[in-house]
Amino acid sequence: MTQIIAIRPEPGLSATLEAGRKLGLDIHGMPLFEIRPVVWDAPDPASVDALLIGSANAVRHGGTQLTHFLDKPAYVVGDHTQSVCKDAGLQVAAVGSGGLQLVLDAIAPPLRLLRISGRQHVPLSPPDGVSIRTVIAYESAALPLDPAGLGLSSDRAIVLLHSAIAAEHFAAECDRLSIDRGRLQLAVFGPRIASSAGKGWADIHVAERPRDADLLAMVRALCQ
Repeated sequence: MTQIIAIRPEPGLSATLEAGRKLGLDIHGMPLFEIRPVVWDAPDPASVDALLIGSANAVRHGGTQLTHFLDKPAYVVGDHTQSVCKDAGLQVAAVGSGGLQLVLDAIAPPLRLLRISGRQHVPLSPPDGVSIRTVIAYESAALPLDPAGLGLSSDRAIVLLHSAIAAEHFAAECDRLSIDRGRLQLAVFGPRIASSAGKGWADIHVAERPRDADLLAMVRALCQ
């Protein structure tokens, strides 16, 4: 039997568990992070042409400051982020996949962007004529790992990793608790996450695209 463990924070964790169980996977949740809002001050809306949003968490935890930018177009990553933005009253101009840099590369200058982000975020390289001001609206607080939740008594255990930060924290917790990496397989969103997890795992499987549907489909194929 293969046990699958998802460690992402809520509300994404519940969505992953529901989708995985619909595919018939023996999937369990063990959140190693908690998303918490961060107080931020909105810049003058007149100094902002558009928003840049890479995660639905930026909208969920953006608070009342977001209301200053309801008339600004938003460039976002992922269908779920698009949906959350629309529910919040934001005007979505474009939806990309594969990360904010790809979204940014497709933006035509000149443009002054306000990036609403988490405390831990990927650096970006804007094209000529595009400027980015970043505000921090949320943070991901790391939680300790409970070894009992890893399913090490199963024939095989696969851990889902949705971010580089998650990969680094999970690897560090395994080392802290002297858990043998060679007893665990990882299923990850992309090569950068695989690299962040380090070496020594039984195997690392990389999804074709950084989407939950692709990640879970890959895991289902591994279990067949």
